[in-house]
Amino acid sequence: MSKHVVLVEDELNIAEAIRFVLSNDGWRVETLANGLNAVEVIRKARPDLVLLDVMLPGRSGFEILHDLRADPAFADLPVMMLTARGQSRDREMARKAGVSKFMTKPFSNAEMLEAVRELTASV
Repeated sequence: MSKHVVLVEDELNIAEAIRFVLSNDGWRVETLANGLNAVEVIRKARPDLVLLDVMLPGRSGFEILHDLRADPAFADLPVMMLTARGQSRDREMARKAGVSKFMTKPFSNAEMLEAVRELTASV
């Protein structure tokens, strides 16, 4: 059975590139383009991993991460946040919110795949 990832990313070209790389590695990729119903979708999907953009229409990645970490069923779910702004303040906010990994755009396909494999090695 393939591993399942929910990708919440509003930039279509980035979402498609990540979907392509992960699909070729055997992942089932479910994509969302905004944060409005992301928590609901993630709760229903019960993925092995969430890739979450910081800046999203509707709700920010930080808000989504906060809601996930507040739910005991998702406290240990691997969540990698993606952002075009790699500022230390964003990294610190993500760390405090319980992020598993933080990746700054642009990143290479190899970096993305390595990070995903690392986060889900024990899944």
